[in-house]
Formats: sequence, C-alpha cells, structure tokens
Amino acid sequence: MEAVLWLLRNGYRWRALPKEWGNWHTTYTRFQRWTASGVWARGLAAVQADDALHTLLVDSTTVRAHQHASGARKKTDRKPSAAAAAA
Repeated sequence: MEAVLWLLRNGYRWRALPKEWGNWHTTYTRFQRWTASGVWARGLAAVQADDALHTLLVDSTTVRAHQHASGARKKTDRKPSAAAAAA
C-alpha cells in the first residue's frame, strides 16, 4: 500500500518504484488484484465514513511536475507582430 501511495504522491511510473518496495511488477500485479477484488473501494469507503475527514484540503504547491517536464524545448523563434512590422 505504501508503494501505491508513493507513486500517487510523486507521479512516477511503476518501473520507477524504489527497490525498497521490491519488484515493481509484483507490486503492480498486487495493485491490479486488489482493484479487481474491491479492496481499494472498501478502503476509500471506510475513509469517507470517518467524520473527522469530511474537510480535507489539498495544497497544490506540493504537486510536482514529472522529471522530464523541465527538458522541453523552448520556443525562441518569435514572429514579429503586425504593429512592429508596420513601424
């Protein structure tokens, strides 16, 4: 369960799962089995039934971009505007 939460928190793919949680494929297979058997749905229902968790806030500043997002090519070629071309 900790491995799935780590993946959701960080936004990585299954293959990037740290070795601390074992083989990524074994973890993925367990996740799929739990999804099919309704384990995740029952867990979510139990959390939603807790009165103390009716107000839950998510801080968007903790959401991270994927590690490859910073390597995108920048668009440096700018077309001159019509006003600049007329001057």
